[in-house]
Amino acid sequence: MFNFKLLKESKECKARTGIIHTGHGDIKTPVFMPVGTKATVKAMTPEELNYLGAQIILGNTYHLYLRPGHELIKEAGGLHKFMNWNGPILTDSGGFQVFSLGKLRKIMEEGVEFRSHIDGSTHFLSPEKSVEIQNCLGSDIMMSFDECAPYPASREYIEKSMQRTARWAKRCKEHHKNTENQALFGIIQGGMYEDLRKESVRQITALDFPGYSVGGLSVGEPKELMCHVMDYTVDLLPRDKPRYLMGVGSPDYLFEAVERGIDMADCVLPTRMARHGAFLTSKGQITIKNSKYRRDFDPIDEECECYTCKNYSRAYIRHLFNENEILGARLASIHNLFFLINLMKRIRISIMEDNFIDFKEEFYENYGY
Repeated sequence: MFNFKLLKESKECKARTGIIHTGHGDIKTPVFMPVGTKATVKAMTPEELNYLGAQIILGNTYHLYLRPGHELIKEAGGLHKFMNWNGPILTDSGGFQVFSLGKLRKIMEEGVEFRSHIDGSTHFLSPEKSVEIQNCLGSDIMMSFDECAPYPASREYIEKSMQRTARWAKRCKEHHKNTENQALFGIIQGGMYEDLRKESVRQITALDFPGYSVGGLSVGEPKELMCHVMDYTVDLLPRDKPRYLMGVGSPDYLFEAVERGIDMADCVLPTRMARHGAFLTSKGQITIKNSKYRRDFDPIDEECECYTCKNYSRAYIRHLFNENEILGARLASIHNLFFLINLMKRIRISIMEDNFIDFKEEFYENYGY
């Protein structure tokens, strides 16, 4: 059911385009994936996501396990039916959320014991449990249970974490039962240490997953360091399988990732920014609450074709935010999601036409990078 077809490799850099085939539809890559943490992309209906051109969205194993529960979602017919989204869905393993709990969790070889951030109740998440939950959710792409180590961290800590992640990946694959309809990806770890990254690639690719994610980046390290890690890590991943960079969504990070051969990226950034009145535009980021927009009757971005920009002015949207009207956040979410989804579409075209670098440089100049 799942396969990846490489269509074009750039003559200028490592950027590439392809198609991922899933049981719920095809995904043109490189792709930006909106995040629907709790079975909803915040403020958006599935119909609106379709209008925006979203090809695939994400669900969160940790949050859906706690509420409403994976067994209830299975009873509803799976996550697609539960949230009325007919396109592909990717679910994370819950690892990042569990490990971000800090003192509320305890790591052991079997898995992680943690206390719910909701009510303090105690739970245990293992590689097997993570796979079981994702099998119940019925996502098209599942992620292996891993430890997303913090930055900075000692080499000793990162090495132990990376080796444990490899052992957990093997357990995930062995426990995964629905291989016909759900593709399980492996995750590369190793922190900022080149030899550990290479060892992680060796161990994880030996398990022959249908796709691979570069994890443990965009966790607070400088942008230059993230790019450096990608430079030597992505090259080692199989050419004929999709490559996913987790947790990246700003325009510059998307360009840098694609330039290094990444096919998939996700981030809560567009909707989180939207809720605070921050907009991505072709001329850079703007904060709509600023007083200079009080009598600005132009659209958010004159170059944008989204519903928000076609129908509403900066002055009106500023008014909505100042009055805490829900419509403000919705219009901002529509715009920001459209902006990144459309940016990736234009990136795909630039790769096909062998002018990716020119497009990147033009975008950076206009955006103000």
